[in-house]
Amino acid sequence: MKEAIRENILRLGADICGFAGIERFAQAPKGFHPLDIFPGCQSVIAFGLALPKGIYMAESRLVYSYYNSFVCAQVDRLAYQTASLVENTYQGTGVPLPSDGPYDDWDEEKMEGHGMLSMKHAAYLSGIGTFGKSTLLLNKDFGNRLVVGCVLTDLPIESDPMAADICPDGCDVCIKSCPVGAISNVGVEQKPCRINCYHKNKRGFDTVDCTRCRTACPLRFGLWHTPVER
Repeated sequence: MKEAIRENILRLGADICGFAGIERFAQAPKGFHPLDIFPGCQSVIAFGLALPKGIYMAESRLVYSYYNSFVCAQVDRLAYQTASLVENTYQGTGVPLPSDGPYDDWDEEKMEGHGMLSMKHAAYLSGIGTFGKSTLLLNKDFGNRLVVGCVLTDLPIESDPMAADICPDGCDVCIKSCPVGAISNVGVEQKPCRINCYHKNKRGFDTVDCTRCRTACPLRFGLWHTPVER
């Protein structure tokens, strides 16, 4: 069943898929645990779609913003299809979760928010990748380009092996590249990052004005790709 589900998710368009049993979420914060969302959850199915490498090299601030949002919608569509697959083919229950918004949790002063479930942590616990110092998810094949979605299910599915850490211990490129000093060895301060990154142009369209932690990372395209100089 597990490999058949994975094969179907990849066929539907995902670039990668992983599985995590509910026991792996023991350290999830209260209110953001899979069981807080779906009390019958036994497993989490996580998957990712990779942004095209060209988005990282385009100079226009609109290109990344638009297609990152576009891929989030594709991930949500895939989550819906996966939940339907779980229910129609395997007689389980599937709860698709939004890959980005909407979510309720928000600290206005700190400009910090938490989704219903951390997609990055779901991907990490499913063996898809590990974290860089920027807290971005790193995958050996897709670098930091994955947009992650997941489905909660009551089907008992064996966890995949955890991924090996690929962020070099001595690398601090993302820390040095952040123009507002939001990244440190202990994580990311969201407020200066958000203020620096997210704006609107004169026409009212959303823009992402800074992606330096993504584009400067030597592993942005994965282990097997030669970095493109910026």
